Amino acid sequence: MDKRSEYITDEGYRRLREELDDLLFVQRPRVVKGVADAAAEGDRSENAEYIYGKKKLREIDKRIHFLTRRVDVLTVVTEYPKNGTEKVFFGASVELEDDDGKLTRYRIVGADESDAQRGYISIESPVAKALMHKRVGDQVTVYRPKGEVTFSILAVSYP
Repeated sequence: MDKRSEYITDEGYRRLREELDDLLFVQRPRVVKGVADAAAEGDRSENAEYIYGKKKLREIDKRIHFLTRRVDVLTVVTEYPKNGTEKVFFGASVELEDDDGKLTRYRIVGADESDAQRGYISIESPVAKALMHKRVGDQVTVYRPKGEVTFSILAVSYP
């Protein structure tokens, strides 16, 4: 298993568990039944439904294996600093302003729950690493593949 942060928010953990339960109790049984039905039709070597079903079953089993191992090692973070804390820790929502005056808001979450469209960034990302333990009013420089950028921390809040 690749080395990832073991922290996850309770919301992120709940989503992983829901995905695992869906795979185990809904998707896998449905695909197994489809494979069994296709196998009953006869020659498996030319049966596209059987071949596709077996491939889909391997993909589901691989994801189940990953999720099962992953949820066992995760540390679910349920307690955060009180709002009003100006220091950035795991789970923080941070409002930033870059050199051009552009405002951005990120929430620092576990590697398993990052979502760029929602503004959820992995604790392992360059931006999150630069922000950790900084305070409102601090400036941080982030070194990215497309060049460095300096942010001012405007606000920090917690769920």
